[in-house]
Amino acid sequence: VTELDKGAVIALYQGRSEMGPRALGHRSILADPRQKPMVRFINEMVKKRESFRPFAPSVLAEEADAWFDLGDTSNNGNVSPYMSMTALVNEDKRDLIPAVTHVDGSSRLQTVTAQQDPFYYALISAFHRRTDIPMVLNTSFNTIPGEPIVESPVDAIRSFLNSLG
Repeated sequence: VTELDKGAVIALYQGRSEMGPRALGHRSILADPRQKPMVRFINEMVKKRESFRPFAPSVLAEEADAWFDLGDTSNNGNVSPYMSMTALVNEDKRDLIPAVTHVDGSSRLQTVTAQQDPFYYALISAFHRRTDIPMVLNTSFNTIPGEPIVESPVDAIRSFLNSLG
């Protein structure tokens, strides 16, 4: 968490991999959502892709409503556990999290609960306590063009080393 707060990009590999099209905190690259330059840096230097590609926030479920316009959705307080919802970032929060706020003011968010993922929830909670921002920038842990999200520890190390250039 200290490294995230200092502007570092973190590769997170923990537990079983997720099923589906999104990285949900088990095979993720994480960064500080307050740092707009992170978008270009991760896209160009880490993932080696177009610089305009957006990133998503993983946010503490109980804090999501204070940061995003979630409308009338309800799922026991966990409205988007699979990063399947796009919502507008509340206007008074957009300047605080520019790296996860798209040009139209929206964000495809993942909400995280302690029950769903205790480790990832604890990590985001620690970042929240340190920064007052209850989320981290999250993107899939795949840095080699054309390859899927890392699956094995060997894949993770190879992908990480590739991101160093």
